[in-house]
Amino acid sequence: MSAYSEFRIGWPIVISSMLGIAFGMSPLPFYTIGVFAGPLAGEFGWGIDKVLSGLAVFTLAAMIASPLIGSLSDRLGVRRVALTSIFLFSLSFMAFALNNGSLLLYYVLWALLAFCGAGTLPMTFTRAISNWFHQKRGLALGVALIGTGVSGAMAKLFAAWVMGEAGWRTAYVAVGALPLLISLPIGLLLFRDIDDPKASDRAQQLRNLHTESNVATPVYGLTMRQALMDWRFWLLAVVFVPLSFAIGGPIPNMETLLGAKGFSTGDAVFLASCLGYAVFAGRLLGGFLLDHFWAPLVACVLLILPAISMFLMSSDNLAYSSTLLAVLLLGMAAGMEYDLLAYLVSRYFGIRAYAGIYGALYAFFALGAGFGPAVFGRAFEATGSYNVALTWSMWAFIFCSLALLLLGPYRDEQLRSMVD
Repeated sequence: MSAYSEFRIGWPIVISSMLGIAFGMSPLPFYTIGVFAGPLAGEFGWGIDKVLSGLAVFTLAAMIASPLIGSLSDRLGVRRVALTSIFLFSLSFMAFALNNGSLLLYYVLWALLAFCGAGTLPMTFTRAISNWFHQKRGLALGVALIGTGVSGAMAKLFAAWVMGEAGWRTAYVAVGALPLLISLPIGLLLFRDIDDPKASDRAQQLRNLHTESNVATPVYGLTMRQALMDWRFWLLAVVFVPLSFAIGGPIPNMETLLGAKGFSTGDAVFLASCLGYAVFAGRLLGGFLLDHFWAPLVACVLLILPAISMFLMSSDNLAYSSTLLAVLLLGMAAGMEYDLLAYLVSRYFGIRAYAGIYGALYAFFALGAGFGPAVFGRAFEATGSYNVALTWSMWAFIFCSLALLLLGPYRDEQLRSMVD
């Protein structure tokens, strides 16, 4: 069969997943908070660290919501959960426009956003992709997840433009409307898992394709309980906390970080937006490499490079060219994170309880990513510099990347034999 025959059959799930993830909970709050931070702090008298602490609240709520929504997806089906969550996430993002200066209300809105939007996390969409794709699963995941980089860059610029024209309240409504207007209609048309009766013709084509190539497609893998008893689960959990801190801490602080290094506002916003394009490249490159090489080795190489990024940005004399390189390296790492987690879960734990396992691991990932920006912001408020936090991130990249090599060989055949 053709190497890309799976894409000929499974393209609707890739397109709908790409848009669902692109305008979901992963990129929009994370990439746009840096744009909203200054106006919110200025209007309400909050410090930057208090504004960014909203991500910490968001993280705590996501840590509770993501395993629950993941398990719910395994039971009720990912289509129902994802589409409902897209609608609720859109409304909850717009609700930030109602903020009246109450810091408590601001934090409550972040918690609400996490619970409403948890179904738009990659765990729902990538479960469906893992069901539809076997031989080109890495590339399919990479393509589906490129949306986070593109939408992150565009949403940041879009929010800044709307804010300049009509203020931050209108910007919240405009950004929040994107999932409602784009990903929800496409999802209603195209997002269907392999067991959906309306996708039966394509599912049969896939079964025929895999029969011809001697690739079986049973529902295989560990239960949630079995995964929690597996040391690989806890290795990933421990590794993803500091790794997500190292990736997630600098990104929302990027405009402030670059401003503190002497860059103009225009240059800082442009350089920060380049993160999104690097994420795009990282998704595709990472997805392609995952299909051809051992995933922990690919991750080790691509995630250790941003240590150079942290070293460069901690310099007191930061040139434009070295800053651009640092931003691109960091973006490449951010582009690898979600498809790596999705790929590792499918290869080491199977797809029987995929969404629940992914959701549980995402809770650990969210811990670092959510508290990272606040820790970076606190370090800046205390010292006037991000250098200490950048150094912590550099070492996190180095040690966590090496730790992934302990995972050992894939367990696909072993897990399938449990089904037989």
